[in-house]
Amino acid sequence: MTSAFDAAQFLKAAGLTGKIADYRRRQFIYRQGEACPTLYCVEVGTVQLSVVSKAGRQAVVAMLGPGEFFGEGCLAGQTLRMGSASAVESTTVMSIDKKQMSALLHQEHPLSDRFIRHMLARNIRIEQDLIDHLFNSGEKRLARKLLLLARYGNDDLPTRTIPPIAQSTLAEMVGTTRPRINFFMRKFTRLGFVEYDDKGRIVVHNSLLTVVLHD
Repeated sequence: MTSAFDAAQFLKAAGLTGKIADYRRRQFIYRQGEACPTLYCVEVGTVQLSVVSKAGRQAVVAMLGPGEFFGEGCLAGQTLRMGSASAVESTTVMSIDKKQMSALLHQEHPLSDRFIRHMLARNIRIEQDLIDHLFNSGEKRLARKLLLLARYGNDDLPTRTIPPIAQSTLAEMVGTTRPRINFFMRKFTRLGFVEYDDKGRIVVHNSLLTVVLHD
């Protein structure tokens, strides 16, 4: 799991301010192929990162929550977005000019270390996602993805809630078909691992971890 990181405190301590913007559900924050002069930080809500192949096939790369950065490829010299970012629900993000952020990372070494540790932890998680995709069954991949989306391990809550998310999107994230996702979700619901609340959100119980740990 990505380690806890208070991005707002990080930026405030450095005296750096960015532009705040609100996005409605499914609205794009940026699209693949656009210029990338800024990076972003999620303040409220959830952001989906995705890529589209030349053949038009879309793949969901990650789902990010409050305190997580995205679009940071601009700091490494990328001039065009390698993928798209969109809001999964009503979301608020802060945009930060890459020149400002680059200067901060060079000047404030303690803060730079915290930022780098945070980004490395996220990259490790994405690498684990790839390993999971290559070696585990669709059922296990879905269970792990739901736990990640619910921020399992970041606190001691027995249940956590995921914003409404289409089964077709879960299928793209897990690497299987929507009917298989439907089958697994019905099974998880029957076993009491997950449930849906009156707003269509997915309530994930810690017991879902048994699916991931089961050989």
